Formats: sequence, C-alpha cells, structure tokens
Amino acid sequence: MSYLFLFLIGIVLALVQPPIGLWVAVLVIIPLFLHQVSKFRTLRQAAIKSWIFGFGYFCFTLHWIAFAFFENTAEFLWMMPFAVGGLSAVMAAYWAAAGAVTYVLQKSNWPIWLTYPVLLSVGEFLRGRLMTGFPWTAPGLAADGMGGVAQVASLIGMTGLTLLILLWGGAAYALLKNQIANREKIFALVVLALLPLAWAWGDLRLVHNPTVFNDSVGVRLVQPNLQQSEQWRLDHVVETFDGLLAATGAPSKDVPITHVIWPESIVPFLLDESQNGLERLKPVLAQSRVLLAGSMRRSSTAHDAKFYTSIIVIDRSTTVVEKYDKWRLVPGGEFLPFEWILQPLGFRRVVALPESFSSGKGPRSIAVPGAGLAGMLICYEVVFPHNLIDPSRRPAWIANVTNDGWFGKSVGPYQHLAQARMRAIEQGLPIMRAANTGVSAVIDPLGRILLRTELGVSGYVDSKLPLALGASVYATMGDYVLLILILLLLLFARFFAFRLR
Repeated sequence: MSYLFLFLIGIVLALVQPPIGLWVAVLVIIPLFLHQVSKFRTLRQAAIKSWIFGFGYFCFTLHWIAFAFFENTAEFLWMMPFAVGGLSAVMAAYWAAAGAVTYVLQKSNWPIWLTYPVLLSVGEFLRGRLMTGFPWTAPGLAADGMGGVAQVASLIGMTGLTLLILLWGGAAYALLKNQIANREKIFALVVLALLPLAWAWGDLRLVHNPTVFNDSVGVRLVQPNLQQSEQWRLDHVVETFDGLLAATGAPSKDVPITHVIWPESIVPFLLDESQNGLERLKPVLAQSRVLLAGSMRRSSTAHDAKFYTSIIVIDRSTTVVEKYDKWRLVPGGEFLPFEWILQPLGFRRVVALPESFSSGKGPRSIAVPGAGLAGMLICYEVVFPHNLIDPSRRPAWIANVTNDGWFGKSVGPYQHLAQARMRAIEQGLPIMRAANTGVSAVIDPLGRILLRTELGVSGYVDSKLPLALGASVYATMGDYVLLILILLLLLFARFFAFRLR
C-alpha cells in the first residue's frame, strides 16, 4: 500500500506544473513524502520508494509525449509505453538518488526537511545536464503560477526556484513535527517567510519595470496551425506555402510590420535552395519585411549531405543573409539515444524527414537586418536555462520557433510556453515565439505575456518588439548563486546535526 501511496502523491505533486499550477500542493505533498522518509529502514528501501515517488511525478508530467505516437499509429504506437514509461523511469532515478543520500545523512541526524530539498535540487541540476540533459517539468516551473515568485528566476534561475519551492515544502514539514528542536523550527519559519517576501518582491519588480518597446521594429508571428499528418504531404505543398505567403503579406491594422517569423520546419521544402520559393517571396518581402523562417536545410560536403533544423533569415531582396542550425536535438525525435542498442530492437526516431539530423554550433547570436542581434532558439532549446545565449554577443531579443503540433491539445504546449517565459525572466530578454499550432506569444523581458494565440487556431500576432533589460544576476553569474545557496544550506544542516549529538 505504501508503494501505491507514494506513486499517487507523486502524481498529485505533478499538479504544480502548468497549466494546472496547483503550487500549494508542494506544502502538502513534500511533508507527506518526508514523513515516509523518516520511516525508511534500509538504503534499498529509501532508493526504491523515492524512485516510485518520482516515477509517479514524471509519468503525469510527461504523459503528453504519448500524443506524438498517435501521428503514425501503425509504425510508432507500440513504442509509446517504452518512451513515456522509460523516460519517466530514468528521470525518477535522480529522485531515487536524492532519497537514498537523504536516508544516509538522516542516520547522522541531518534534518531531512533541509537535506532532501537540497539533494533533490542537485539531482534536478544534474538531470538538466547529464546525457544531453532533460530539464523538462522541473519543480521550479511551479513558479509559473506563483505570481511575483517567478521573478526570483532572474536571480537564481529555474533550478534555484526548484530549491526554494522544495524548501518551502520541507519547512512546512519541520513546523508540523513535534520532535524538531526550537532552533530548527525558527529557521524553518524564516525559510517559509521567504515565500510571501519573494512574492511581494517580484510583484514590486513588475510594477517598477513596465514594458518598453522599440517603435522601429514591428514583428508578426505566424501560426498556420498545420496538422502534423498534413504538414509534409506533397499534394499540400502549394497550399501550405500559399497560406504562409498570405499571412506574411497581410496588412497590419496597428503595427507597421518590419519582421515576420515562421514556426519551426514549417516550409514543406528546402527554402534556401528553392528559386521558385524565393521568387514567390519577393512581392511579399518587398513591403520592407525581413523573414525569419523555420525551415530544414542541408549543407553538402565532398562525402555526404547533412540536414539541419534551422532558422533562415531572408532580407527584403530575398537574399538569405543568415542561417542558424539547431544544436540541441530532441532525444527520440531528431536523434535516437543509444542507437546501437535500440535500433536493432526496432526503435527509431519519430521525426524521420528527410534523414538523420545533424547538430549545429551554438548558442549563437544572429545579426537580423533592422532588428539588431537576436538569440535563436528552436523548439526544445528553450527548455534549457544554461548555455542559452552567446555570452560574448548578448542579443537584444530572442526568436523562438517551435512545432508543438506533435502533442495536440495536451498540456505539453502550455508547459513549453511556461519554460519560454522562464527563460525571458532569467535572461532579461524579450522572446518572440512562433508556434505552428500554438501557443505563439510575445513575452517581455520580465516574462509578461503581452499577446498570445490560442492553441489549435490559425492566424498571426503583430507587436512592436519589447526592449531588453540589462543582464540579470542569473544571466551574469549562471548557477554559481545556486551553488552558494546549496553550500550554505548544507552548513546549516550540518550545524543542526552536530547540535543533536
């Protein structure tokens, strides 16, 4: 029964994630889990039960991945339970390690309400980096539904928010336990008091930093809403491109448009190699518009051709002036991890057009005619807080293109949007996000969503380009502030453990 209980409370903890945003669950579920930790009898039991807790959390937060396998059920549906269940199992291993080490330290009187949040935050840090990293659905993303608290990301990033949010749950546990010494309870009360203080500080930051716009740059975000099953059909090529041209050239009612952004891989052919496609763009871009097109491209060498998922910048004369190639590829989508093992078993990439994708060089800032330096993020790349932009060439804004059409009207696109919003706060940079099926959005450098589309509709959004803030603490120092916090908290935990001896 305890195994089922741990799995279920892991699912409940997952409700903190957007779009549900039930962040108060942290103050209930973390104390419930820590109560279970206090009863662990062996290291093996600690690891297994902590893994089950994490497995429940990840099964729920990552269930949207299953939608991609319904696009071609005959070929891919059998892989669905292995992909969702297998990924959740691997992600939960980090939580198992945190629970096991917490158990070991508990034997030396280290307070679990402090050590578990710290160790799980370390696990989350590693989860975002090891084996290419996969930081999706970090507990810190709960801040998306916590008003001003999200602004703390500008200081300590998403992993730092994970630490804080878990600490608040741990502090609630400490205040409920009778066996905990008064000095610990006072410290726990101080930690819990940081919640309203962080919220108030964030709200004040928003009030004192209104959105300021660059009046000379007007951006159109095109959302064609092409269904995944139809996007690359040869009999729809002309219809698809006509729709993109119509949306690009349509007059604007309020904002003079100077730049247009198309979503990821939305062009049903290699645009930079198509003279006919570029010719058809001429009358549209002649309206003094620069195009940032999500398109696949290839580069040929003496031996073979490499294919990339790219953003191609085309100026008003339809000259391709810049190309950015995606450098963080989607595991299982654009490349197959452990291919030498999985491919003989029948596993393959979900995205198989036109052949294996190659990784570009990144991160890079691109000079966009008329709009200055722009950071480029394609789909999955916006999930990572670290190595987001080129530190030697800080951009003025970020262009984010994506195709979340694989995941239908699930929670996946909303989680993806929330992570883009977090990147804007961390870096102090506006993000102009074009998504095939949604959600496309104009996000200012404090993470405010100024304009957005609905999921599963076609159209476009026009907006002036928000101006950036100065580099934030997190943009300047990265995760070093988090490291300092972790070390300080471990010192406090060691102090409390020493006083109990």
